[in-house]
Amino acid sequence: MTDASTDVLIVGAGPTGLTLALDLARRGAAVRIVDKSPAHPRTSRAKGPNPRSLEILADLGVVDEVLAAGSAPLPMRVYRDHRPVAETDPWADAAPTPATRFDRPWLIAQWRLEEILRARLAGHGVRVELGREVVGLEEEADGHHVDVTFADGRAERARYVVGCDGAHSPVRKLLGITFDGTTAEDQVMVSGDVELDHEDLGRDRWHQWFDADGAVMLCPIPGTRTGWWFQAGPERDADGRPLAPTLDGFRRLLTQHTGLPGRHLTRAELLSTYRVNVRMADRYRVGRVLLAGDAAHVHAIAGGLGMNTGIQDAFNLGWKLGQVLTGQADAGLLDTYEEERLPVAAWTLDLTSDRLRATLEAIREPGGNLSSAMTPETAGLGIGYRWSSLAGTEAGTEAGKAPDAPATGPHPGDRAPDAPCRDAATGERTHLYGTFAGPHTTVLGFGPASAAVLREVAATYGEGPGVRACRVYAADEDHGTAEPGSLIDDQGHAAAAYGFGAGGSGLVVIRPDHHVGIVAPAGDPGSVREYLRRLHGAPGMVDAVR
Repeated sequence: MTDASTDVLIVGAGPTGLTLALDLARRGAAVRIVDKSPAHPRTSRAKGPNPRSLEILADLGVVDEVLAAGSAPLPMRVYRDHRPVAETDPWADAAPTPATRFDRPWLIAQWRLEEILRARLAGHGVRVELGREVVGLEEEADGHHVDVTFADGRAERARYVVGCDGAHSPVRKLLGITFDGTTAEDQVMVSGDVELDHEDLGRDRWHQWFDADGAVMLCPIPGTRTGWWFQAGPERDADGRPLAPTLDGFRRLLTQHTGLPGRHLTRAELLSTYRVNVRMADRYRVGRVLLAGDAAHVHAIAGGLGMNTGIQDAFNLGWKLGQVLTGQADAGLLDTYEEERLPVAAWTLDLTSDRLRATLEAIREPGGNLSSAMTPETAGLGIGYRWSSLAGTEAGTEAGKAPDAPATGPHPGDRAPDAPCRDAATGERTHLYGTFAGPHTTVLGFGPASAAVLREVAATYGEGPGVRACRVYAADEDHGTAEPGSLIDDQGHAAAAYGFGAGGSGLVVIRPDHHVGIVAPAGDPGSVREYLRRLHGAPGMVDAVR
């Protein structure tokens, strides 16, 4: 067997694996991504990214394509006994804020999202290797690589392996990691992608029929003329056992609950029976092998957090693997992946179980609908890591809870707020997340007193991709000698969001995944220096032995 030339082998090419592969590829890592499926799926499955995932997709450079290929979430029309009884739009009052560019989730077929991610990944020279099933993993005694055995008998090496291979993850099973939890055998739903053409069924609504003896939900799939997501309570046999979904069964359910002729449903694919599983791994890492997405956690579908939690796992892990691979951080940084994301998974399991209970209760009454599954928490924007050793100051804060906005701005571990600004050199409108975008840590400096620290950061880390220093000028400050990349906080939103107020000063280190590392006084170069050394090593410490 030859020495490993692959830095990271990703097993599973769904949104989680593709997000991780893309983040690593743009960092220059030698990444490969394999999937046991013989062909890319053409099914929709997850309904789309939430606002936090949209921020990540924007950082990866694909959000414009995602928005163009999908649609805004639709109002819900609710029926009882074939008749419309209510209509609601859970996002009617949503609006962007200075701190948040994306105010709602986005509908897009999962296969289309995966196409967009694969195309972007191919631009980095990486393509999904189909028909490759992993059946063996062994970390060598030297601790420098993992031997991977495939079902076809071939064996290869990688420095790290990440299992993004779903709820039945072979990688997790090969590691012997437990997947404890429960399966609710009585909570069953059948689903599929269907072709349905009926002039009375408008594609500007998510139609939901909830009757005493069952339900059917139909949501149009963006980018198709007659494609719909179909979800329903199952047909049952004489003993009450759920029947497997079939095209004819979907037609009978359609007629029973909607009154529409079943013949209008002409195709049904990805027919599946869903049972509520609430499970999570007890570990996310064994040596050089890690887990992400459904391989590490599954939960109720209420709130649509399955794919989103996986994308956010990948974005947390990607930059940490990148730092370790280049030798800028030791392998201990990878321990913070589990430290941060495992509590978020536990919180997500609790949240989605609670939202499922609320939804099942709501739909018992005429007019009740799926809006009960959506809360501000399901947007993902409040998730932070105050308990993390990378934050260090807010130990004991409950995972996933959006902190009360302190007068002094975000705490270490919180999601960094966005804010509209102007480019100091061109005067063009931009925003903080445009500065954060890319595989780097950002040091924001507010007030004249921060200038010396920013100059030191720039001199220490140079023009490379690792660390970017950014001076944020107040509207009334003289910015005539501004360094390239500096911003003008012309409306005061950035200073307000970070707790400095008009004329205030300070320093904020933003991690590559948009979370606050530290907040320091403008005259405190030591804190910034120490934090950057932890993430990026001593200056010049790159391409070390991996």
